[in-house]
Amino acid sequence: MHHLHPASETAAALRCTSCLLSAFCLPEGLSREDIEKLDAVVSVRRTVRRGHALYRTDDPFENIYAVRAGSFKSLLFNPDGREQVMSFQIAGELLGLDGLSMQKHACDAIALEDSQVCVIPFHRLEALCHDIPGIQHMVHQFLGEEIARERRLLMVLGNMRAEERLASFILDLSDRLTERGYSSREFHLRVTREEIGNYLGLKMETVSRIFSRFQDAGFIELQQKLIRIVDIDGLRSVLA
Repeated sequence: MHHLHPASETAAALRCTSCLLSAFCLPEGLSREDIEKLDAVVSVRRTVRRGHALYRTDDPFENIYAVRAGSFKSLLFNPDGREQVMSFQIAGELLGLDGLSMQKHACDAIALEDSQVCVIPFHRLEALCHDIPGIQHMVHQFLGEEIARERRLLMVLGNMRAEERLASFILDLSDRLTERGYSSREFHLRVTREEIGNYLGLKMETVSRIFSRFQDAGFIELQQKLIRIVDIDGLRSVLA
């Protein structure tokens, strides 16, 4: 049971062209006819409540999901049952590509807040790729971004000190938000200190201590879950 709640929206509201994130999801150069074909594929939206699963490990791979609103974490469980956070997804990014190779999902996708996704049946998208090269390029681009994100995480965990890991996390999130038209300097962290530490291979106490250090240095300001980047060059200097 995926704990999914169908969103009640009009057919017009379900169209990709009516979505504020279409500039990030739709490849350039699509004709009106091509966009209408894509609209026919992306015909369902689902709301996932905070803490509920969009899919679970070993669920059959049927769809990929574009995050329309909200955010998610992807996680695995170690043999002893401990949670390992693998990635975070924000609005405008894809979920579900982990199931592509084995035809079943390799992780859990959990909503960090009440969120909404566009459901894209992969077999229909795959068929569309043969007809529209731009769609195929889009899929390849998202796959490439997924691989690049995993490689960045390996570099962070393998080569960076604790301060560098957290600075890299904040700057990466800022860059991703900027790409999607959101504020790069002020945003809400929907993840807990514990989840950040889990993702970065740090203890929660270490994450809290470094946040305080960054705030004392004048790099950031924190108000509960709101983070404001005051000195982005100073934050970048941590990585120098």
